[in-house]
Amino acid sequence: MKIPKIPHSRPNPPVPHSFSEKELKNFFRACDEIKDGVPIQVKLRRIEVPVFFRLLFSSGLRTTEARLLRKHDVDLRNGVINVRYSKGYNEHRIVLHDTMGELLVRYDNAISELMPGRKIFFPSCKDKCHWNIWVYKQFNGLWYKYNDAKTVAYSLRHNYAIENINQWTDHGFEIHDKLVALSKSMGHSTLTSTMYYYSLVPKLASIIENLSGDVYDEIIPDLPNDDEQEK
Repeated sequence: MKIPKIPHSRPNPPVPHSFSEKELKNFFRACDEIKDGVPIQVKLRRIEVPVFFRLLFSSGLRTTEARLLRKHDVDLRNGVINVRYSKGYNEHRIVLHDTMGELLVRYDNAISELMPGRKIFFPSCKDKCHWNIWVYKQFNGLWYKYNDAKTVAYSLRHNYAIENINQWTDHGFEIHDKLVALSKSMGHSTLTSTMYYYSLVPKLASIIENLSGDVYDEIIPDLPNDDEQEK
């Protein structure tokens, strides 16, 4: 009698935090409540932090991509960001929403008064890029001011993808072009990384399952979240 082989276990990918409208309002309220002060570090934090996290929320940028932006990477006239420092040198561009573009113009004017001729778009007081720990500390300090649920700043990127896909639920299978555009905008190296989010949108998953029947698992497989390795 043959001893059956033990199947290889495949850990389930972590499910990104699903933000509620109240949580997001609480978080950005905390961002806007940052107090001003005399030291330039305090002034920079008050101006930078609310805009930095709103950019992540509205564009799907990775936290590292936003940190490493140079001033010349952001075309404020046309509302386009050239993401040159990305995972695997996967350079790509994103088009800003009009309201985000207007906010960045006001932000740039305010920062330029404090640091004329700066090179970094979100600079430290020495005109250097912030470290990852800066993002961690700023997010945690503000998120837990009014919220209790555990999450991280990177979940704002996941939220961007899911909110976009949620808007496609009435389009049936006529979503390929939207999927490709979203994948390019988020800087995914393959469509597989973007397809992961389909399984997190219940309404869309149900529509595709009803239309596809038995082949649903082939269309929307249990994909790993490759984007977790792209931070």
